[in-house]
Amino acid sequence: MITVGGSIIIRDHDYKKFQDYAKVLKSMAAEHQIMVVVGGGKTARDYIGIARDLGASEALCDDIGIEVTRLNARLLITALGNDAYPRVPHNFAEALEFSTTGKIVVMGGTEPAHSTDAVGSILAEFVGADLLLNATSVDGLYDKDPNKYSDAKMFPEITPKEMMGMLADKEMKAGTYEFLDKTAIQIIARSRIKTVIFNGENAENLKKAFNNNMGTLIKPNIE
Repeated sequence: MITVGGSIIIRDHDYKKFQDYAKVLKSMAAEHQIMVVVGGGKTARDYIGIARDLGASEALCDDIGIEVTRLNARLLITALGNDAYPRVPHNFAEALEFSTTGKIVVMGGTEPAHSTDAVGSILAEFVGADLLLNATSVDGLYDKDPNKYSDAKMFPEITPKEMMGMLADKEMKAGTYEFLDKTAIQIIARSRIKTVIFNGENAENLKKAFNNNMGTLIKPNIE
């Protein structure tokens, strides 16, 4: 299971990152069953901002963001061509059904209050995935935003319990999720899903993360 942040795969309306990811995903799919969840990125945040300014509820803002993630999923499907299932699943049962074809399944969001990271975690649990790779814009999970603080420290390993402690006082709104929201972390914890957060700016890093050669490893709680 691979989750790709929208800010990673779509930037300045450039098609090249979709091509880069498609190439790597195709090579990985030769030996593994691959499922991908794509985020909305800046485009989703822009639309959510407009909706919020118009007085939309947070649930409606989420729904608008979900539509954007599905558009991004369609673009990745287009880049993958015949290697991908041609439709974007709208729920987990559809995703599982589509995966029986052996094709790469690509989806976006599913319902309000679930980030695409949460969707990826739930889908990983639903299909019994062996590994969850979370492609982000930085090298892993830090104690604070590395883009703002030069002394930010990255965790080579962390447990879901420790992550929940870090998010205890964070506010949750549409389009403003932290690294893996609480729902995602809870799913990873209860199903003991091996998860790696890594820098996905270079699509080839997918292979490195798969082999535990980069990023932050989320280790299931021992208790």
